[in-house]
Amino acid sequence: MTVHLRGDLGAGKTTLVRGILRGLGYEGRVKSPTFTLLEPYNFSRLYLYHFDFYRFLDSQELEDTGFREYFNPQSVCLIEWPEKAPGLPPADLDIELHVIAEGRAMAITAHTEVGRRCLDKLTD
Repeated sequence: MTVHLRGDLGAGKTTLVRGILRGLGYEGRVKSPTFTLLEPYNFSRLYLYHFDFYRFLDSQELEDTGFREYFNPQSVCLIEWPEKAPGLPPADLDIELHVIAEGRAMAITAHTEVGRRCLDKLTD
């Protein structure tokens, strides 16, 4: 599954990832991948990868990193700043966060059958 996380700086993308991991039972430290570009979380039978492409300046950087191998049917890839990495796999879910007053607004769009099933589970 591929999830694109969109929103301005400080919108809460990493905080959302932290909440997703906690909801899945992960109890370890959850760091922002702003400088490392990737934080892997392998627990249970789940392979979850949290990417942050904010610092990408060139469309070739995705190819240069070798990250393509992480995008496979056994992985969940949560990607901050997907627009900075052309050529990413299409998103199953697109999550857009906006700061409003003292909170956040979130819009979730499913683009695939996998994304629709996930969104259905969230709204049950």
